[in-house]
Amino acid sequence: MSKVCVYAICKNEEKFVDRWMDNMLFADYVCVLDTGSTDGTYEKLKGYCKFQNVFVEQRVISPWRFDVARNESMKLIPKDADICVCVDLDEIFENKNWAKTLKNIHNREGFDRLHYPFVWQVNPDGSDGVVFYGEKIHSNRENYSWVHAVHEVLSLRGETTEKHSTTQDIRLQHFPDATKSRSSYLPLLELDVKERPQDDRAAHYLGREYFFRGEYHKAIGELKRHLAIPTATWADERAASMRYIGKSYDAQGYKDVAEQWFLRAIAEAPYLREGYVDYATMLLAAKKYPDALYFAQRALCIKERTMSYINSADAWGYAPYDIMAVALWYLGEKKLARENIDKALEYKPDDTRLLMNKELMKDGTN
Repeated sequence: MSKVCVYAICKNEEKFVDRWMDNMLFADYVCVLDTGSTDGTYEKLKGYCKFQNVFVEQRVISPWRFDVARNESMKLIPKDADICVCVDLDEIFENKNWAKTLKNIHNREGFDRLHYPFVWQVNPDGSDGVVFYGEKIHSNRENYSWVHAVHEVLSLRGETTEKHSTTQDIRLQHFPDATKSRSSYLPLLELDVKERPQDDRAAHYLGREYFFRGEYHKAIGELKRHLAIPTATWADERAASMRYIGKSYDAQGYKDVAEQWFLRAIAEAPYLREGYVDYATMLLAAKKYPDALYFAQRALCIKERTMSYINSADAWGYAPYDIMAVALWYLGEKKLARENIDKALEYKPDDTRLLMNKELMKDGTN
């Protein structure tokens, strides 16, 4: 029977230790590299070393980068582990039989890398918000290394080929710590792009981070650079860059230019809801209600959600119905508006703005 090893890095995650260990101890080995906790995480983890299959070490990584830390954590993996599972302390497998299921898949299919649903974000109603295929389960430590200073990925060493497999029988759920700072991400992303200037993935992530921080000029420049890199051929990611460019122009008041980029995003990946929803949002703010209604309806015509990190919880949740409710209300279709605000509230039942809109929409009969 195959042996499963969970390995992780962590820092100052004391509150997650017990829940995480309760879920991970079903593996044959659990290996954790603490990278310098000051809150008692390391001491609590060491308490679990009473189990012979748990190995915990502490090592400060300086200068900090995620790929180096991950590669150091891989050194803790016992050599007889057949399946290596990289899991952070704020992530939990939904089914406690996950290790047995994983072994059965490995014994049956003999994969080198396994793709599985990773629920990165959960909606307020408990449904999946952002979900995509994770790929941090792999065959052994010798054939792989982690690359990229941040948003690190598992890379195959040398000329070795790998066998991929996909399962729906294992789901990993993310419970992020909202109090943790992302301040280290930007300098690490800038470092990553400096090290790999022609890496399209690194360029997209850096441009996106600039957008998140409101540095719109930098976001536009880097995202346009991403689109010009020859290897930037994945339509989903290209469309996302176009949407962030559109949002950046919109935020600065350049509505006509923003519109062009939203339409480009839709044309690049017409099978994704996100472009339609972002464009409809801008149209609604401009009080172009018929157009906003049209593009929100177009979004809802897309029923199949891609399993990539590009998908947006809002586009697959409340947002299209919210846009339609407001547009329909101002177009005089008050009954339909109320129906759509109710649908939006199914996804965000405690949202103050949606509840206020529902109250306002009580008036009117048609």
